[in-house]
Amino acid sequence: MTAKNRSDEAFLEEMTPEALENPADIPHLEEGTANVPEHPVPWHEPFLTSSMFFAVSTRSNIMTPLLLPLLVQTFVGESLKGTYFGILRLSTLMVALLVQAIAGILSDHSTSKFGRRRPFILVGSAMDILSFVAVGVIATTMSGMSGYWVLLVVVVLSMVASNLSHGALQGLIPDIAPKSKYALFSSIKSLLEVPLPIIFVFLVVRGQIENQNYWAALILLIAVYVVCTALTMLIKEKPQKVAPPIEKGAIWRIVAMTAAFSVIIFAMGLVVTFVLPLITGRTLPDLLVMGVLGLTVMLIAVILGVIASLRIGLGDKAKSEKNFTWWVINRLAFIVGVTNLSSFLLYFVQERFAEAKGAAAVSPVMLLMGILAIGLLLSSILSARTMNWLGMKGLILASGLMAATGSAIVVFASTLPIMFVGSFICGLAMGFFYASNWALGVSIVPKAEAGRYLGLSNLAGAGAGAIGAYLGGPIGDAGGFTLLMSLYGLMFLFSTLALSQIKGAGEKA
Repeated sequence: MTAKNRSDEAFLEEMTPEALENPADIPHLEEGTANVPEHPVPWHEPFLTSSMFFAVSTRSNIMTPLLLPLLVQTFVGESLKGTYFGILRLSTLMVALLVQAIAGILSDHSTSKFGRRRPFILVGSAMDILSFVAVGVIATTMSGMSGYWVLLVVVVLSMVASNLSHGALQGLIPDIAPKSKYALFSSIKSLLEVPLPIIFVFLVVRGQIENQNYWAALILLIAVYVVCTALTMLIKEKPQKVAPPIEKGAIWRIVAMTAAFSVIIFAMGLVVTFVLPLITGRTLPDLLVMGVLGLTVMLIAVILGVIASLRIGLGDKAKSEKNFTWWVINRLAFIVGVTNLSSFLLYFVQERFAEAKGAAAVSPVMLLMGILAIGLLLSSILSARTMNWLGMKGLILASGLMAATGSAIVVFASTLPIMFVGSFICGLAMGFFYASNWALGVSIVPKAEAGRYLGLSNLAGAGAGAIGAYLGGPIGDAGGFTLLMSLYGLMFLFSTLALSQIKGAGEKA
């Protein structure tokens, strides 16, 4: 495919003088990522393309809902565990946002003979494995606040490594898949990214963490990383011989974007810090005030954070990318609910069941996560057909309503079996959402800059944990984690409102 065949005529204007002398030699991933030609897809290709998502998600399902909350609780004590867990999440996830977006841009423009995505994935995976070893040392040898601060530093470094891989990884589907196969590739991605890692952690890793055998859990995680990285290296990724230069100031815009998003979240955190001491009890009026406060600051952080960040990250292009902006807002609002329901589930279970203290909460938490994974698995399998029936936006809308219903059942249930019902519904919603929302995003972003745009979409992935944990943690400490989980359920409803602002896209899969 030559440059003159591309719809993006601005590409030639950005090329170097040497490249412009021979425009016919300018490929974009040889076959042209802007429009990957229709071709038969081997059965294994969607699985290889998304295999690394299994590793990254397994990491998240071990660290976020289980290992890190337990370590933070051990290091800082009961009364401030939500606050300090929120600080850790904000710090690490803003680093994740920065690194993932930069990795997306750099991989877009890579001319490595090994392909533009795989070198980043390989280096990031190797670095992350080293960080897992460091976490094991901290967990078994340190205590108190010194243990907490060293843990925070190591998890920050782990996020650098993980998102170096992740930022490049997200460009593989638009690089390799023909447009007619986006639903299939996105459904396989959803399957490997969400339900299967949860099932793996439930069946294989849960017992090790419950028995506080942290080294065994981390060794299993390292094995997953080695296998998935090796599978990803089998992808037949064609290198691009010539790439357009990185847009001037693009990297600095990412840095400024991350700083702006962090400042907005931090400012909302100051509001929470100032107002909470004025609420002295846990009466119903007090809890309502806390709830309104928490929901308000989260919504401001979501809307203002995305609009301001993309305006900085994309520059003038942001004005013409309203669908992309609202897609990120929709994704961020939903994932605020998803991520933090799981992040604080251990503390929520400890609060609701007197017998579930400390590591004893791991078993009921993993039972809830396991039921959720069954729902996820089912909806991931059905998502491609359901997307063809309802359209991408229709399925995203249904997902938001289902998630709100499921979370309400979990929050208000008086027994664990009733919580299972809500968890299953949440799982169904999540599987449908991840497949349909990602398919919508892939169809919206400019294909020639898929790594850059989908890297910026990590405003949702990283921003969700930062917003929900940093702003929510103190509210959980002050008003209880049942109140906090209710707020996350309301975020699902807001995500459906944001969806209505996406125009002219996603009506059909």
